[in-house]
Amino acid sequence: MSAPSPLHLAVALDGAGWHPAAWREPGARPQDLLTPGYWADLVHEAERGLLDFVTIEDALGPQSSDPTEPDDRTDQVRGRLDAVLVAARVAPLTRHIGLVPTVIATHTEPFHVSKAVATLDHVSNGRAGLRIQVSGRPDEAAHFGRRSFPPLRPEDHDTPAGRELIAELFEEAADHVEVVRRLWDSWEDDAEIRDAATGRFVDRDKLHPIDFEGRHFKVRGPSITPRPPQGQPVVSALAHGSVPYRLVGGSADVGYVTPRDTGHARAAVAEIRTAQAEAGRAEETVHVFGDLVVFLDTDSAAAEDRRARLDALAGEPYTSDATVFAGTPRQLAELLLEWREAGLTGFRLRPGAIPQDLERITRGLVPELQRRGAFRRAYEADTLRGLLGLARPVDRHTSVRLAGAARR
Repeated sequence: MSAPSPLHLAVALDGAGWHPAAWREPGARPQDLLTPGYWADLVHEAERGLLDFVTIEDALGPQSSDPTEPDDRTDQVRGRLDAVLVAARVAPLTRHIGLVPTVIATHTEPFHVSKAVATLDHVSNGRAGLRIQVSGRPDEAAHFGRRSFPPLRPEDHDTPAGRELIAELFEEAADHVEVVRRLWDSWEDDAEIRDAATGRFVDRDKLHPIDFEGRHFKVRGPSITPRPPQGQPVVSALAHGSVPYRLVGGSADVGYVTPRDTGHARAAVAEIRTAQAEAGRAEETVHVFGDLVVFLDTDSAAAEDRRARLDALAGEPYTSDATVFAGTPRQLAELLLEWREAGLTGFRLRPGAIPQDLERITRGLVPELQRRGAFRRAYEADTLRGLLGLARPVDRHTSVRLAGAARR
């Protein structure tokens, strides 16, 4: 019987941490949250721990304790930098770790996203990805004025109107990813000639319009940015149920799920694998990561006490869409290895408070997994696709030409 593959690990970076009172913890740097040096420090720490990648949270409205509209709280962090631009600023300061900013498909044009993430891939020498996200918030729609949404509270998700809106948002996201992927392929790899002697910079025959026309987008193309170093930067998405599972199975390279236990993780993986097969992608590698919020300390009581102290500062218990873990790095390692048996290939950890929990991931959890032979001891690839074991795809135009030549 072959040994299990090593785990993949990522961290989800969001301000001072995922707990809303994290900015008030000793060691937090609230005065630095909107500075490039702060983000560079976080990503350097993640790279120190040999993590596969970081994701950077983003939204098109201010943070809020209300699921459907802004709040008027002044005791929590409000305001953020653009995730793609943060990743581009950090990229030249790092060497190995993948950079995966969040992109809101609902209100952001895929042409803009394709060239922004392609540029990030060029700037980072092949370490870019994106986390595609949808938004049904009325306040975010109002910033753009092109559409409106009714308030969609959690209890409305399983109503006919709620199901229809969710299906619509994720169908649009799937089209968004398809347009972005086609634009990345709209320049063949050797389209740039750059021959000063002959005066030819580009082979115009190797730039291709994509002529995409669907329900949500009509995009002519081609891109204005040459094909990214990875060919296709890594596409990822967070999924909580059947509709987003289909987005992961049909369109993504990495999906993040939020299991409650091993059985729930196994069911989520199975549903994504079914969606993957239905999309004709059964032979492709699609990673499924488990998401957890983590509070880590030298013993379980200290971790629980810290979480309780933060809850008291926030004025209410912290809850999350993901499982909230409070314990030691060793206990977390045991949980991750247990959940790996359900078919998860990696984990995206959300530090409850930075820097404490980020450092206990990189300096506590990682060594614990290394001792168990479950995590790398050095970076073994120069690109994010390489770290994730994903081949660099040939662009679709070259693939068609090669397939035609093989048939002749």
